[in-house]
Amino acid sequence: MKIINTVKRLRCALDEMRAAGNSIGFVPTMGALHEGHLSLVKQCAAESDVCIVSIFVNPAQFNDPKDLASYPRTVEADCAMLESAGCSIVFVPAVEEIYPAPDLREFDLGSLVEVMEGRFRPGHFQGVAKVVSRLFDIVGPCRAYFGLKDFQQLAVIRRLVDRLGMSVGIVACPIVREADGLAMSSRNMRLSAEERAAAPEIFRALRHSRELAPSSSLADVVAFVGAALASEPLLRLEYFEIVHPVTLMPLRAWSDSDEAGAVGCIAVYCGEVRLIDNITYRN
Repeated sequence: MKIINTVKRLRCALDEMRAAGNSIGFVPTMGALHEGHLSLVKQCAAESDVCIVSIFVNPAQFNDPKDLASYPRTVEADCAMLESAGCSIVFVPAVEEIYPAPDLREFDLGSLVEVMEGRFRPGHFQGVAKVVSRLFDIVGPCRAYFGLKDFQQLAVIRRLVDRLGMSVGIVACPIVREADGLAMSSRNMRLSAEERAAAPEIFRALRHSRELAPSSSLADVVAFVGAALASEPLLRLEYFEIVHPVTLMPLRAWSDSDEAGAVGCIAVYCGEVRLIDNITYRN
């Protein structure tokens, strides 16, 4: 496994690999890796001749400077994990490599960036679009792999690829959970022991809501999740919305969904740590 820090060296290495007829798979990350990330890497390595993983904490997608400063950075441990997972090249650039000049681009991403995360984190998805489009331009992958935990981000990236006419295939990979149901996240390592014990209530509420859905109104399901989380003093619900899985528009009733079903997306503060998750509802 190679560790590369500059765009020039990465492009030279990839040019050689393409000349040899190799397909390129790509997993963009912000580091602080866990088994959820490694599941993406393993799938990428199984489906591609060459698996590239980037580790880059993207300042453009943080609207809170404190959140950027506190984001975990564990590059040495990350690289050890990646080598055992089948990664071919780890790209670990400095900010100046990704943004050699201020990136003033604004992307037309439509209503996807106006709801949920877009409402509570203004500018976040413009930052995601900037770094993903830049990384895709540098790497030129055949396929790129993203986790379904970041459901809205996945929808935004698909829209971005479509709007820019990129040829990269976007592969959605299942959420990986801890034994108690908590969705794996780099932010979990910031939880205290007490907060970590409370955090699984998020998925318990979501899972129970899916059991209620066939016999309850959509409004009652939303109310149930809110009440369940309100009973845990360490958790503070920011939003829970049941939306169409493609448009991300909130549904008012189950009858508003189609064969695609519905997705419940949630953001919760556990202490000072913001956690997101989602669950699907089928017709």
